[in-house]
Amino acid sequence: MTRTVLPGKPYPLGATASSKGTNFAVYSENATAVSVCFFDEQDNQVDCVALKEKTAFVWHGLVRNIRPGQRYGYRVDGPWEPEQGLRFNKAKVLVDPYAKAITGDIDWKKPVFPYDVMSGDDLKKDDQDSASGVPKSIVIDPHFDWGGDCPPEIPLSDSIIYELNVRGFSMQNTAIEESLRGTYAGLASEPSVKYLKMLGVTAVELLPVHHFIDEGHLVDRELRDYWGYNTLGYFAPMARYSSSGSDGEQVREFKEMVKALHKEGIEVILDVVYNHTCEGNEKGPMLFMEGIDNTTYYRQVADSPRYYMDYTGTGNTLNVSHPQVLMLVMDSLRYWVTEMHVDGFRFDLASTLARDEEGVQKLSSFFNVIHQDPILQSVKLIAEPWDVGEGGYQVGNFPVLWAEWNGKYRDTVRRFWKGDEGLLSDFAYRITGSSDLYQSDGRKPYASINFITAHDGFTLTDLVSYNEKHNENNGDDNTDGANDNDSWNMGAEGATDDPDINELRERQTRNFLTTLILSQGVPMICGGDEVGRSQRGNNNGYCQDNEITWYDWKLDEPRQRLMEFTTKLIELRTKHPNLRRRKFFQDRTVRGSVIKDIAWYGTGGEEFREEDWNADWQRSLAFMLNGKTLGVTDDDGRLITDDSFLMMVNAAHDGVEFKLPPPPGNTPWRQVLDTQRIDNPFAAETLGEKVILGGRSMRVFRDGKD
Repeated sequence: MTRTVLPGKPYPLGATASSKGTNFAVYSENATAVSVCFFDEQDNQVDCVALKEKTAFVWHGLVRNIRPGQRYGYRVDGPWEPEQGLRFNKAKVLVDPYAKAITGDIDWKKPVFPYDVMSGDDLKKDDQDSASGVPKSIVIDPHFDWGGDCPPEIPLSDSIIYELNVRGFSMQNTAIEESLRGTYAGLASEPSVKYLKMLGVTAVELLPVHHFIDEGHLVDRELRDYWGYNTLGYFAPMARYSSSGSDGEQVREFKEMVKALHKEGIEVILDVVYNHTCEGNEKGPMLFMEGIDNTTYYRQVADSPRYYMDYTGTGNTLNVSHPQVLMLVMDSLRYWVTEMHVDGFRFDLASTLARDEEGVQKLSSFFNVIHQDPILQSVKLIAEPWDVGEGGYQVGNFPVLWAEWNGKYRDTVRRFWKGDEGLLSDFAYRITGSSDLYQSDGRKPYASINFITAHDGFTLTDLVSYNEKHNENNGDDNTDGANDNDSWNMGAEGATDDPDINELRERQTRNFLTTLILSQGVPMICGGDEVGRSQRGNNNGYCQDNEITWYDWKLDEPRQRLMEFTTKLIELRTKHPNLRRRKFFQDRTVRGSVIKDIAWYGTGGEEFREEDWNADWQRSLAFMLNGKTLGVTDDDGRLITDDSFLMMVNAAHDGVEFKLPPPPGNTPWRQVLDTQRIDNPFAAETLGEKVILGGRSMRVFRDGKD
């Protein structure tokens, strides 16, 4: 078939359908020829046409009679000089970096590598055609009736984030139609949305939904990628999560999911992976960017460009310092906001995006461009503030528009409740918004995204149930995954019939959830922690797309109890602005008197002294949050006040007696919560001058009248 190719336009990049046909545009500085090839549903190549126009390194052309739903890929020719970083190979079909939809899986038995795999010599070119073994790009129809959809625009200070995997969240929910389980439609279904609303979260943070592939070694083990940190397309929603098809239908289904969640006031935050791609190192497959222009899209070792810089532990690093690659990232982010209506992003290994030749730079071009972008200024920007390179741990060092996964919060709170010594002062910083990290650079408490657990590591149930990781099912002899859990001395590992051990585990789980949800900053709950989800001790479930990681919705009594406990905690936080302050605590002088935002107390009811903070043996304290000093106004300019709260924490094995300090007002303290109580932890209790705080437990009081 001979197709008419018009000059077309260099922008927008990617495939853009119109009444005349489809415009194709792809950037390559070093290519000598670029063709766009078309495929049928059986992956047979039916035509291939050259893009002869080149404008500012963009190869482009408008191909007549190409409509939405058409499968396509690029073949790019140029020098094969691996020692110089150039690896062009026109025998390999390449996915469009700007593809809005992708279909098909990689077949690792086909010639998907650009070099001679049999010899292992990446300098020796392989000329076998890869078309039958690689995914294909799809021309999409972008039209969609959003029906007046508006972003909820929930202030970050009021947010409660729920991290989940689209597939795992609904795979075992029998209340959802079977054909929809594990999909965007499953997350948008009435049972899913009803549950999220009941729980009280304000945003779902989705593990990567950019189209990704299954690595060859996983396929060999009959496993596949579950987390999704193996990106092939930065504009394309993962086809595996679509219940309606993969030839563009996944785009519509994703939009319908966002629309349904927005209708119920729930925001959508995407976990995005702009630091590396699925192509790996010099021994990896050729799927898109490597074959389009390797030295443009990836960072090479300066004096040996055959090899890649690897700040991510995955084999390559995206070259965000290059203007075209920075443009790709920015175009992707804007696309997901403007066309897909998402509300924010969590950036995986974000320190990598700030790197130049001199290391991690706070004022890198990536941050400068985002701060100047009118679209991205208004969405939630959350950094995972570290990578695996030198100087990559950057907690507290991101710019003012950014919030951060607070790794110090996670580490300190875990160690405190385990009973480690010398943590009282650091614990106090973490539960009050980490002012030591975020106050001096103009940020607020909500810059701290607080978390105890996340997808990477133990679930909360496993954290208090296992002394060692159990990743045997991953196939790496249990050598993978972090050793992130020193012995908890719970007396058993895994499931047990011992009621004392189970009671202690439940209590520690309640302690963690109470600390997390009532801390200043923004709580992030790892999906399923609120219902006691276990991965059987696997703390690296990246390849377990099965019952190990899927959420189990058949709740026994303890798990139902935990879900109800979490729901009431979230309700408490949501109701009281004193528990989610927009400003850091500070003392104020009013009419010559010092009014405290917060006060810290020892067991005798006296305020903490300096030496108390430094006592290694000290594992308990109380602190009061003054609800009359929030220092913020409502939309009408009226000063907001709230109840005051008194919280007591005790990480020691034995109980302690506390004398109640006086409330800041005239209303006496009333008990809100006691984590030591199993059946009714929120029950009220008649209080005397002193109370007993049980071992490894928390008690919360307030001075409100209702």
